[in-house]
Amino acid sequence: MSVPLFNLAPNLTVSRLCLGTMTFGEQNSLPQSLRLLDQAFDAGINFFDSAEMYPVPQRAETQGKSEEYFGQWVRKRKISRDRVVIATKVAGPSGQMSWIRDGPKCLDAKNITEAVDGSLKRLQMDHIDLYQIHWPDRSRHFKVLHSCVSSYVPMFGETEYDPVRQFSSVPIEEQLDALGRAVDAGKIRYIGLSNETPYGVMKFLHFAENNVHYPKIISVQNSYSLLCRTFDSGMAECCHHERIYVLGYSPLAMGILSGKYFASDGAPSDARLNLFKGRYSEGESRYSLARNTLKLATMVNKILSTLVLQKNMVFILYHLQSPLF
Repeated sequence: MSVPLFNLAPNLTVSRLCLGTMTFGEQNSLPQSLRLLDQAFDAGINFFDSAEMYPVPQRAETQGKSEEYFGQWVRKRKISRDRVVIATKVAGPSGQMSWIRDGPKCLDAKNITEAVDGSLKRLQMDHIDLYQIHWPDRSRHFKVLHSCVSSYVPMFGETEYDPVRQFSSVPIEEQLDALGRAVDAGKIRYIGLSNETPYGVMKFLHFAENNVHYPKIISVQNSYSLLCRTFDSGMAECCHHERIYVLGYSPLAMGILSGKYFASDGAPSDARLNLFKGRYSEGESRYSLARNTLKLATMVNKILSTLVLQKNMVFILYHLQSPLF
């Protein structure tokens, strides 16, 4: 049965399931990636997500491969552009990925403009359907023009905000202005956020509401699974009232909920947390196999083993039951 469709925005109809390409170019070779894209497309999935920094673990030699592989697939299969919806992302301030615009150091207009053009070139497309800020570059209440200082927002496994770690950064208005110019130029159709907080979502909406030249965000892509439900509190209320759709990523908690890491041999050697052990700090910190959450996942898997449905399908259905997803 085909995956159902829904309207993410006016004239933007997407499948309820979106295929992420984060592993294309590192864990997955080009032939494997093309085969996965074929299988998803044949099943009715028309929605695909990427990012300029992908694949992970990120390194200079492979940066951008995920976007390139998707673009190659569209061309090799001679798929009409209007049959697929592509979402991708601009990297936020990091300082660690020197091969991406020297850090990147910040999300100012110059960085956003260069990132959009770079993604279009790798995808070999003339527009991006949904362009997202991968993680925040937060501004304080006062405007610091053209500041490129690393900001702080709790994300990637962190749950507590520490104001001591907050720095000034590029104003949200500058980011929206750059994104708006890209929309006006026909390079992107809609914008969204990722790894955001309720504060960030509301600030982006506030500035767009008060300036007709700023585009309004239509979605936020945050981690969501039975092991990560931070969305269900403040973010759920924001998205419900402001009609923002949630693109929940990592529904299997990076594979932990599949049960494969519970095997007596510690899961297959090519499982992501084994294959990239010591190289994938973000994944390991968020889904450490030594945490108590692993015990919870074990209990959930034991309960689900009594059901007729496949365990992975149960976790996908858990996502789809929410009207916000």
